[in-house]
Amino acid sequence: MLINVILLLIGFVLLIKGADIFVDGASSIALFFKIPTIIIGLTIIAFGTSAPEAAVSIAAALDNSSAISISNVIGSNIFNILAVLGINAMICTLPITNQVVKQDLPILVGANILTLIFMYDSRLSRIEGLILLLGIILYCANLIRFAFTHSVAKKEEDQTVSLPKAIILALIGLTGVIIGGDMVVDSAKHLALSLGMSEKLVGLTIVSIGTSLPELVTGIIAARKGETDIAIGNVVGSCIFNLLFILGISCSISPYGFENILMFDGVIMLISAIILLVIALIKHKVDRANGAFFILLFIIYTAYIIMRN
Repeated sequence: MLINVILLLIGFVLLIKGADIFVDGASSIALFFKIPTIIIGLTIIAFGTSAPEAAVSIAAALDNSSAISISNVIGSNIFNILAVLGINAMICTLPITNQVVKQDLPILVGANILTLIFMYDSRLSRIEGLILLLGIILYCANLIRFAFTHSVAKKEEDQTVSLPKAIILALIGLTGVIIGGDMVVDSAKHLALSLGMSEKLVGLTIVSIGTSLPELVTGIIAARKGETDIAIGNVVGSCIFNLLFILGISCSISPYGFENILMFDGVIMLISAIILLVIALIKHKVDRANGAFFILLFIIYTAYIIMRN
């Protein structure tokens, strides 16, 4: 047990330092190519910080551990919106761009609805997985089109890091985030299972929160640096990536069934996305009051699933 605690602490250090370097590198890449930082947040950072979820869910699918695979995705998305976004908003108000309000958040809600429809019969088939994968391909293609048609102005003095150095920083930071996240998840999972927690509860709590730590730490670092587009894009992009790619690739590899009770968690995931969309439509930002509300909802949900399981 002691070795797991030590690995847990080392993992946190790698996560925090890696996220700091990752945000700096990714921001510099966006600046060099005149790409809006929201696009970097929705793609490179969102997909990068979701690597632990992908690794855990794909490995679970290969091992036929469907409870951990699907509960990891659902739990991660709930944590991303309610906890990650909530904590980030408590640090500073997060403006939401028109693109995210009109395009990315509706896509997130739509992906949630599609996933719930597929989950209705308590199983996810290979065909449904391929449909989800098609969704992420179309989404990424649209983001690439947007990036090419919405370049941002750049002042010469703004570029303080060369492109090669920015890419190296981003890769080093992402490596730290992924390795740190993996160490935290593995050590926390072993500690939790040794204490008698069920596989499903571990998936909804320890694994989902642990694999979302990259999003949390990266978002906090981005918010503190004033990169609010990265903080928002990281959460929204990660949630879309989790549903369309991670869940899609997992059930394409190994179709699986699951307990009906996970439908409830799926509904909570959808409600969280809808609340975020409504706030974005009304206010075009997530402020401290919204952040506190999200955190409260997450505490209530977490208390419920611990008592339920």
